[in-house]
Amino acid sequence: MKNSPYILSLAFATAATFCAAPAMAKGKLNVLCSTDTDWCSLMETSFEAETGIDVSLIRKSSGEAYAQLRAEAQNPKIDIWWGGTGDPHLQAAAEKLTQVYKPKALPNLRDWAQNQAKVSGYRTVGVYAGALGFGYNEDILKSKGLPAPQCWKDLAKPIYKGEVQIANPNSSGTSYTALATFVQMMGEDQAFDFLAQLHKNINQYTKSGSAPIKAASNGETAIGITFIHDIVKQVKKGYPVKAVAPCEGTGYEVGSMSIVKGARHLKEAKIWAEFALRPDIQTMAEKANAYQVPSNKSATTPPGAPDFDTLKLIDYDFAKYGAADTRQHLLQRWDNEIKSLPR
Repeated sequence: MKNSPYILSLAFATAATFCAAPAMAKGKLNVLCSTDTDWCSLMETSFEAETGIDVSLIRKSSGEAYAQLRAEAQNPKIDIWWGGTGDPHLQAAAEKLTQVYKPKALPNLRDWAQNQAKVSGYRTVGVYAGALGFGYNEDILKSKGLPAPQCWKDLAKPIYKGEVQIANPNSSGTSYTALATFVQMMGEDQAFDFLAQLHKNINQYTKSGSAPIKAASNGETAIGITFIHDIVKQVKKGYPVKAVAPCEGTGYEVGSMSIVKGARHLKEAKIWAEFALRPDIQTMAEKANAYQVPSNKSATTPPGAPDFDTLKLIDYDFAKYGAADTRQHLLQRWDNEIKSLPR
């Protein structure tokens, strides 16, 4: 029996469909993002547009992201964790929740970004840096007749009672960086004495590290402790806030990126990692009003970003304060000695 023209046409069409399928197939990638929402969204849409890979992205603070990786260690749902303070990334690396990967761009990164990779055994890498500080609403201070604070110690003065916000260090990598900074600058016991005095002036411990300066911008608090680049973002938007690099000196973060151990879409995760370290992609951060210092030496630092050369930065011990036992000890002490205090 001869094949009919219809059957032959159907056969050719079916064969063509199967031949075309590999070219049309799209990969998938599950991303956990710990930068500001605007930057997360920009990275997601830009990556999808360039690669055709379908991205499922969720945004969580660094502490929450780290907790999720721990909870899902036996059955990871995330492929890559991008952004957020470096300490939780180092803790995840120490617990082998993330996997070893040396990006091709590694030699092109700034020393602090390469050091982050080395300290972690190449289970994470630096993508940006940001200095810790605080910002204040000029209108609120003026209306209340309060002087503008210039130092960390100023924030603990009784005149600022109920005027300060900072995030909870259990959920916020920003706030954990602040906690670790105070311990390194003052010594542990003296740092907790300072935090006890500061606690009297705190009106709210937020979940997110950038929330305090957003609250100050909206007139909900006078002072917000956060990273300086988050304050610059609010200044650029026209809010009456001013950034302060504390007189005593300050700590800083190395925002990081880690591929999750057991990632279901490992190939796509590596593509994201290389994409995120390219100079053109890091330069693009300004479009999302992100004012961190990029890790790639060839990337352009956005105007208004903190100048690390002019800041009084401490020699932040990322290895020690990125260790899980140090984090657990400091957070438990904060819960026991600070969080439980009356205000």
